[in-house]
Amino acid sequence: MAKTVLLIEDEPNIVEAIRFLLARDGWRVETHGRGDTAMDAVAKHRPDLIVLDVMLPKRSGFDILRDLRAAEDTRHLPVMMLTARGQSKDREMAEQYGVSRFMTKPFSNTEMLDAVRELAEA
Repeated sequence: MAKTVLLIEDEPNIVEAIRFLLARDGWRVETHGRGDTAMDAVAKHRPDLIVLDVMLPKRSGFDILRDLRAAEDTRHLPVMMLTARGQSKDREMAEQYGVSRFMTKPFSNTEMLDAVRELAEA
C-alpha cells in the first residue's frame, strides 16, 4: 500500500508540482491549503509524513508544527517545512519546534524526492 504524504501548502502551482512529482514516485498525496484547519486534515488523512509550508492563510506553519509536536499521536510524525524565506532565524525556529527537515523554495525535483524518501525511511 502506498504511503501517504499530506501537503499543507496554499500556492496552487507548488501544490500541483509536488503532487505530480510524488504521485509519479508512488505516493498517495493529500493536500490542504489553510493553516487554521490543518490539524483537522492531519487527523482525517493520518499521513505517513507531512510537507508543511511556513506561510499559510489563517495560521503559520510554525504554529502547526508546534501543535503536531505537542500532540501524542503526531509527536514523531516526520515533518518537512517549506519556505520561500530561508533566513537562519526561520530555520532555527523550525528546529526548535522539532522539524524533521527544512527546505527552501525554489527546490529541485530531485531534492524534494530525496528528502521525502529519506523522511519516510527514518
